[in-house]
Amino acid sequence: MLHTTEIGSTGERVVFLHGLFGQGRNFVPIARALEPDLRSLLVDLPNHGRSGWTDSVDYVAVADAVAADLRDGFAAAGPVHVVGHSMGGKVAMVLALRHPELVDRLVVVDISPADSAGAGEFEHLLDSLAALDLTSVVRRADADRALTAPIPDDRVRGFLLQNLRASDGGGFAWRANLALLRAGLPSIAAFPDTDRLGDGAGFDHPVLWVAGERSSYVRPEHEPTMRRLFPRTTQVTIKGAGHWVHSERPDAFVSALRVFLRAGQSQG
Repeated sequence: MLHTTEIGSTGERVVFLHGLFGQGRNFVPIARALEPDLRSLLVDLPNHGRSGWTDSVDYVAVADAVAADLRDGFAAAGPVHVVGHSMGGKVAMVLALRHPELVDRLVVVDISPADSAGAGEFEHLLDSLAALDLTSVVRRADADRALTAPIPDDRVRGFLLQNLRASDGGGFAWRANLALLRAGLPSIAAFPDTDRLGDGAGFDHPVLWVAGERSSYVRPEHEPTMRRLFPRTTQVTIKGAGHWVHSERPDAFVSALRVFLRAGQSQG
C-alpha cells in the first residue's frame, strides 16, 4: 500500500505525484490553495516518504501500483485528475497511458517522455546524502551543517533534509531509499519503451504540459513524442520558474491548474 494524505472534502478529485527526493506533503500548500474547488490526494511514491521500499526502480510497476491504489480508493467513483512533477510526471504519464480509465485530465510538470538530462546533479545529491554519517547527527541542524559544503544551496538542502526522520530507537534515518535510488538513476532518467505503455500507446484526454522558464527538462525536441502520446496537449511555461515550478512560483502554478481543471468542469 502507498501512503496517501487527502486534503479537502468538496469538488472534483485531483492526485499529486511528487518528484525524486519528494513526498506527497510537498504539495500541501498547492492542495490548500485549490480548496474548496478540488479535493486532493497527496501520494508518497514507493521508496519515498512513508510508503514502502521496493527491490527495483520501474515506472511501469510504480504506475500500476498507483493505479491499484486509486482503483480501490480515491478513483473508485470514476476517473480523477492527475498532476505529476518530474519523476512523478513520468509516473503520471505512464499511469494515463496504461490505465486511461482512471485519468480524466493530466498535468505533467517540467518533465518529458524522454531521457532526462541532469542525472549528474542527482548523482551528486544522492552521494552527498549517503555520505552523511548519521551516527554523528544529534539534531537536524547537525545534518544541515554537515551538508552545507557539498550542497550550498539552502533551498535545495532544506528540501532534501525533509527526508531525514528521527528513528524509533534514537538517532536519525532517511525516509528515502537512497541506495536503490542511486543504483536506479539510469531507469529514473529514462522513459519506458512504447511496447510497455498500453494498447495504442496514446492518451486522448486533455493534457497540460507545464515547463519552468529556467529549466531544461522540457525541450523542443521532446514535443513530437509528447504530442504523439498525448495529442491533446497544451503547453504552458511559467516565467521565472526553474525545475521546482510549484514551490518557486506557487501562485502562477495554482492559477494554471485552476484554469485547466475548471475548463474540464465547465465541459461537464
